[in-house]
Amino acid sequence: MQSKLIIPILVFAVVLWRIYMRTRRSFGRQRVQPRRIAVRIGILGLFGVVLIALSAATPWSVAGIIAGAACGALLSLLALRHTQIEGTPEGRFYTPHTVIGLILTVSFLARLIYDFMLFRHEASLAVVGARSPVFHESPLTLAVSGAFIGYYIAYFLGVLRRSRPPVGTTPAMPSDPQ
Repeated sequence: MQSKLIIPILVFAVVLWRIYMRTRRSFGRQRVQPRRIAVRIGILGLFGVVLIALSAATPWSVAGIIAGAACGALLSLLALRHTQIEGTPEGRFYTPHTVIGLILTVSFLARLIYDFMLFRHEASLAVVGARSPVFHESPLTLAVSGAFIGYYIAYFLGVLRRSRPPVGTTPAMPSDPQ
């Protein structure tokens, strides 16, 4: 194996693992944890800014990210309509709309795998001194990434907004186990 491929393979493996963990958590009832959700929003926002910065030289790439993010945000409105939020003595919970999140995650993962295979193929054909292939050049890949980012940022913001207790009520405190 070429030493140039070790870093991309490791990054790819970490990304796959994180997507697997996120997808696994997309099923069933989940506790609303505002700090954790805020961190996810921040990480996704940072990832979006980095993608835009890396592709700023190509207007079609930036347009792909923005169009994808807008479509993802619109899709999140549909998913939020089907998300069930409930308050219990144990805390607030939400049950996400599984199908929309799963379709978006699978499309993102499929595009990532396709780009990785293309990157690997181009890297194996590259001649010394030739321009190396770059992941962030495809507007379609960036549109799918933008949809993923836009969906989850808008979705998490919606979950935070919808799960707030009504104004004038005090949040229920879990009872201490004795």
